[in-house]
Amino acid sequence: MRILITGASGLLGLNLALETTHRHTVFGTANIHSLKTDAFTVIQTDLLAPGAVEHLLELTQPDWVIHCAALANLDACEADPLLARQLNTELPRTLAKHVARGGARMIHVSTDAVFDGLRGDYSEDDPPSPVCVYSCTKLEGERAVAEAFPAAIIARVNLFGWSLTGDRSLAEFFFNNLSQGRQAMGFTDVFFCPLLANHLAGIFTSMLERNLSGIYHVVSPECLSKYDFGLRLAGLFNLDGRLVIPTPLAQAGLKVARSPNLSLRCDKLTNALSQPLPGLQAGLDKLYELYQQGYPQFIRSIRSG
Repeated sequence: MRILITGASGLLGLNLALETTHRHTVFGTANIHSLKTDAFTVIQTDLLAPGAVEHLLELTQPDWVIHCAALANLDACEADPLLARQLNTELPRTLAKHVARGGARMIHVSTDAVFDGLRGDYSEDDPPSPVCVYSCTKLEGERAVAEAFPAAIIARVNLFGWSLTGDRSLAEFFFNNLSQGRQAMGFTDVFFCPLLANHLAGIFTSMLERNLSGIYHVVSPECLSKYDFGLRLAGLFNLDGRLVIPTPLAQAGLKVARSPNLSLRCDKLTNALSQPLPGLQAGLDKLYELYQQGYPQFIRSIRSG
């Protein structure tokens, strides 16, 4: 298959590209960060430029499109709501419209944060209630994709892993601080169900192979607090768990509202794939294995400029 991955310099996009390139022909787009790799074909482009999406699809002729590109920094979204809407809502709409015309399959990557997190245990049928500019524009992006391309997959995710810049995931936040002997806040009242970015590659491939469509929660079947996540990571890497400081969200002084309980049900996807999704411990074990193999250094070596 020919796979086009947008946002291939991001945490998810880069790991997806590297994981799928062994069995498929992969094209990955980058904008701000230049990439230097022979693993897949890198296309430097500004997807917001007029005609950029049409040109990209004509150039790559993909069978599958996985749309990861987004403005995911919460503070940046609050500071520039117009840019957030362009990247998180209008770009997915344009891409979905043109992919549908060309006949390829598509996964649009969304977020668990479309829910307000007041109760947790959300299914795909529960009504979303976003709490900030980022989550509002991502929800609008879901709806735009569903309208433009009803056969597309909308994947709500939460993930961790090793990234190009070394500071894009919660796992890296804890690892970087604890390995330097610095304290790191761990929220005791914020719950999530993260999957390892590398594991998402196999899951996405299976979803596309089975011609799924509609909204799916693509998250770990295990949910925990961010404090407990930090402790689990510390134990695995033999770091000092006492440096993970238990902190209520209200005491963190964050400017942008967060959803406290983003425990999501994933039984719809488990049933569709006829197999369980990887658990959190499997993800953490693989994260550690990749670390031992020098994968974080390899990832960062791909960055050019």
